[in-house]
Amino acid sequence: MAPTTPISLNDMPQEILSEIALFAATESFLGPPAGILPLVKTNRWTYSSLSLISNPYVYAKIYESKFDVSPVSRRLGVDSFATPALAQELKRKCILLNRIRDRQGSRADSSNRKEDLQQFLTQIYLMVVENEGNNERQLREFAHIDEWLKEFWLDEHGASGSWQAIQRGLWPDHSEVTCLAMWLYWFLLKPEQYKREDQYTRRALSIFKVYALGAHWYPLVTPSWTEFRPSSHARGAPLAMYDSKLGLKAPALSVPAILSFISLYNLHERKDYSMPLVPSHASPPQSLLLNTIGNEWECEWGRSTNLGTQKLPAHKELLDAFRPGSLDGVWEGIFTYTEFTSYAALLSGAPPHFLQNILVAQHKQTWKLREHHLLASSDTFDSCPRQSGNVTTNLEPVAPGNALHAYFPLETQIEETPQGLTITEPVPGKQPLLYQRAGSQKKPHAAQEAKPRVLDIIITGEGHSSWGEFRLIGRVRPCDGFISLSKDYINGDRGKWLYRGYLVGNHNSNLAGRWRDTLSPPSVPGYEGCFTMTRRR
Repeated sequence: MAPTTPISLNDMPQEILSEIALFAATESFLGPPAGILPLVKTNRWTYSSLSLISNPYVYAKIYESKFDVSPVSRRLGVDSFATPALAQELKRKCILLNRIRDRQGSRADSSNRKEDLQQFLTQIYLMVVENEGNNERQLREFAHIDEWLKEFWLDEHGASGSWQAIQRGLWPDHSEVTCLAMWLYWFLLKPEQYKREDQYTRRALSIFKVYALGAHWYPLVTPSWTEFRPSSHARGAPLAMYDSKLGLKAPALSVPAILSFISLYNLHERKDYSMPLVPSHASPPQSLLLNTIGNEWECEWGRSTNLGTQKLPAHKELLDAFRPGSLDGVWEGIFTYTEFTSYAALLSGAPPHFLQNILVAQHKQTWKLREHHLLASSDTFDSCPRQSGNVTTNLEPVAPGNALHAYFPLETQIEETPQGLTITEPVPGKQPLLYQRAGSQKKPHAAQEAKPRVLDIIITGEGHSSWGEFRLIGRVRPCDGFISLSKDYINGDRGKWLYRGYLVGNHNSNLAGRWRDTLSPPSVPGYEGCFTMTRRR
């Protein structure tokens, strides 16, 4: 028998080499595809067959096996991405994971440029809001993002500079970098991992208390809460993403700071264990994520990309930043407050140390909310209004009103029925508007009209706390899903208060923000506190 000729890699077809390379690269899920490197470096033939430039197909398939693709594909409205784009995204994300793992940028360093750190955090933010399981595993299990964030925020030399500033009697920084990092902290927070006596736990409570309760220093939202329809604002930094460029701007840091502070405070500092806990974020099971209403951070994506554009359209972004129907139902939670004279001292210029020593009281409350929608079919969005009796069903929404009145014009008449709301504005000759009760419209069949678009959302409801019973009414700001609710106590002298915030999370939702008095003008700081609500299970 003639001796067999050894098989050389030089004789192997590129298609076979590609399959071998793909197997070697994906045998281990976590981290960059290190298994492909020895094969690529074997000789000139393998290099020419398997380099990123010559064979992007392999690297695109590696990307799809290690990272989540479907959320961004759905959001950008494309069926699939070009193979070279996915290959380049693999390279970008592997560099990102290694930087996190090496703790680059987590500590104050003269080599850190603010612009570089912002781009770095924006890429991580996108990985989290695109997560359907794979991205989070790469960030937590390979890159140890939890430790990076702890070091950034809580180390005495952390790059946020928060602890250092407080020690010097200064208010910590509020910038795009700290906004991104605060949202990441909440997205990935597991309060049960923080031990009661750990120095990081004590620092977390000190730092986040300053951000959460320092309402006069840290805005609740940008653009300003006083505007219902802001036309423009500071544009987000352009970001290279797959084969497109995206403008993205993180919302203000106050809401995630409030969620983080109250979650840690209730777990480690509370004395009354009957008080409700704000649940920490836990990734929903995969079967829950892969449904028609998107992943956990669907609206956070819409909110950030809407804010990343310089000019904000009037209506079309509502469905991206807020999911209609998501507030409907019963909510339970707490509101916190501080002694009035102590808070007045803060407004008069007291340093952050003073705030850290203020006692924070909290009360339970329950809300029962109902959503009402102004609808317009997609094919008649700009068409003439339709009439139902003497009620207009397809007109411009209720005009924006004073922010202290939950954006309703003064003397607006609102009548609620089981079918919805009839809104009569104080404009001579203007027909009443009909806002339909959420869920009252029939689901369209394929042969019928497309599902109506939601132009505006009004919320009504009632609730109770240890201070008494109250009514609630408010609106959702279209550009970012910002919710403003007027809380009016029915009996007694508790007065009227304004609750403002975001609904954070798609499945494990938290409604969080700040309340404030309605006597102070909206343009100046008022008496404020925090609140957090979760849906009754």
